[in-house]
Amino acid sequence: MSKIQVKKAVIPAAGLGTRFLPATKAIAKEILPIIDKPAIQFIVEEALDAGIEDILIITGKGKQEIEDHFDANFTLEQNLKAKGKDKLLRLATETSNLNIHYTRQDHPRGLGDAVRHAKAFNGNDPFLLLLGDDIIRGENLSKQIIDLYAEKEQTVIAGVRVDPNKTKNYGILDIQETANPHVFQVVDMIEKPQNHAPSNMAAAGRYILEPAIFKILDELEAGPTGEVELTDALIQLQKTQPLLAFEYQGEWFEVGDAKGMLQASIIFALDHPEVKDEFVPYLKKLAEKFADV
Repeated sequence: MSKIQVKKAVIPAAGLGTRFLPATKAIAKEILPIIDKPAIQFIVEEALDAGIEDILIITGKGKQEIEDHFDANFTLEQNLKAKGKDKLLRLATETSNLNIHYTRQDHPRGLGDAVRHAKAFNGNDPFLLLLGDDIIRGENLSKQIIDLYAEKEQTVIAGVRVDPNKTKNYGILDIQETANPHVFQVVDMIEKPQNHAPSNMAAAGRYILEPAIFKILDELEAGPTGEVELTDALIQLQKTQPLLAFEYQGEWFEVGDAKGMLQASIIFALDHPEVKDEFVPYLKKLAEKFADV
């Protein structure tokens, strides 16, 4: 029996980016750079490196820059070619001619509603969902959960361990152990538990979802905020079929706010071949300067 291959990915990118105002008043938050690369490019590259062949980006009003970034720029390319700037030309063209599709969420009605817009794109295929506020460093998380789905053929939610004192800031998974130390059965999901959290494993913005999720989303009523929540749909799904959680061992950055974006920028600067040699000594001096603060 052949394994089911996950070849489609969905990236919701319709959020208003209010935590980055005033920068996002005129710029899509997904285009804000980590060093010299837009945040959403990290997400797309992760999906492609995991074997994904078709990507749907769900955009909204004011997100034209995302489409422009993954399109050719003839004037820029001709200028770089004429000046013999081959390295820069490669950087400018590596994001062009990718198999990326777009659809628009007309109103910001929540993540669940955004995912619902992917129904026609996915049809009856399982798909990888990558949230643009979450960036990983280390082994390819998307590849890991794709491989797990191929083995188990069950919905997979990626998770990371967080500080137990900060579980109230995350969607937390109630989990049970399995024979695999990094794979768990999901018993429940609690969005930002304010009292007792069932674990310290937070959903990490990567999912393998099956088409059954669309029927649930279509029938799901909006919550108190007027948004359709993916978490609510997954809780409903768990009542009829098992859900798996995969614990990621690499680094996880939330770049949906300024603090997380800054943390990611510092860490990725330490990897950057054209930045790290000068940046590391600068950080050391900075650490010495503020050592007693």
